[in-house]
Amino acid sequence: MAEEILGSVVWFLLFFVFIFIYPRLMLSQLIYQLEQSASKLEEMSKKSNRICAKKIAPKPSKELQDKIDEFTDFFVVEPSSLDPYGIVHKIDQTIRSMENRFTEFTDEIASGKSDKEKQEINYALRASIGVRQISKIVRHYVELTKKFKNLQIAMILKMQLPIIEKIAKGELKGTESFVNGWPIGDSIGPLVATSMMEKSRVIAEDVVMAEEKIEGRKCFILKATGPSPHLGRVDEAINKIMKRNKIARVITIDAAGKLEGEKTGTVAEGVGFAMGGIGQRELIENVLLPKKIPIDSVVVKVGMTEAIEPMKKDIYDAYPKTVEYVKKAVKRTKKTDKLIIIGIGNSCGVGNDKSAVESVKKVVEELHKKEEERKKKKGKKKNDEE
Repeated sequence: MAEEILGSVVWFLLFFVFIFIYPRLMLSQLIYQLEQSASKLEEMSKKSNRICAKKIAPKPSKELQDKIDEFTDFFVVEPSSLDPYGIVHKIDQTIRSMENRFTEFTDEIASGKSDKEKQEINYALRASIGVRQISKIVRHYVELTKKFKNLQIAMILKMQLPIIEKIAKGELKGTESFVNGWPIGDSIGPLVATSMMEKSRVIAEDVVMAEEKIEGRKCFILKATGPSPHLGRVDEAINKIMKRNKIARVITIDAAGKLEGEKTGTVAEGVGFAMGGIGQRELIENVLLPKKIPIDSVVVKVGMTEAIEPMKKDIYDAYPKTVEYVKKAVKRTKKTDKLIIIGIGNSCGVGNDKSAVESVKKVVEELHKKEEERKKKKGKKKNDEE
């Protein structure tokens, strides 16, 4: 009897000790893991900045590195939407100011580089800012957890880290893509557009246009100027075309986020102006929708981070099928109709006529081969360790 009572007392004591001690042990373990992840992300941010610096100088000075490190703290304050009337124009003006600031800084640190190289550095800096902001946010929550000994914050952050780290790695690969002028997943729209262009000319800020006959219809094909990274002012180009022509249909081609389980490179069609971000799309819709102009969209599905990473072979291989979808949309109009076809997305690595397709193919195949070799070596190393 005495042994049973003693056993019960010991059990209750252990139970209460476990209740008070285990959360502290768990918190300590989580803080250690989170600290490791925060340090890893901070190192990724530094690596991204070094990639930008080395594009400017093979052996960058400390002054140059410090300037880049400081600039990656750049931020944009969203305009107030308390009075929503005119908010789109306020956003557009803010974005233009941001673009100007990036151009000014790039001119400052890379004054001796060509315009193409400056633009590559410009967009590489944007990807570096993405990595920097992610590392700062994770560090903020790690320090918050340590300061208040908050187990809930630690657990939430720990659960989100796989996604956060994947996004950061994607931004880092994006920095490398822009620096080297490689086509990225988001370049599939401009690639499809350029495959239908015999000869193009500049029509608006960072936008080129070609007038082509497709399925017997006159088509104005638009894309951002390449092969340097650009997004272009598509809204200005559309306005210029519509002032002189009666447009029967608009077709947009873009990369779109895929759901998990969908295959990368899947092509789908729908309606509406397929364009990411805010500002330009709203301005364009304000012109097209009141005129009741049909808007078709053809999208190529890409993963969460694949849009900014070097273009994968699955994405490149989707372009012939995407062209067929575009031609089907063109056929839905009359022979006498005029259309606008727009390759939405970043023009990095994609030139301004159909000869660019072979250049993109060459880069994609080369990068695909390197990636396959890397995976093979990694698999072999893992087998040897086992």
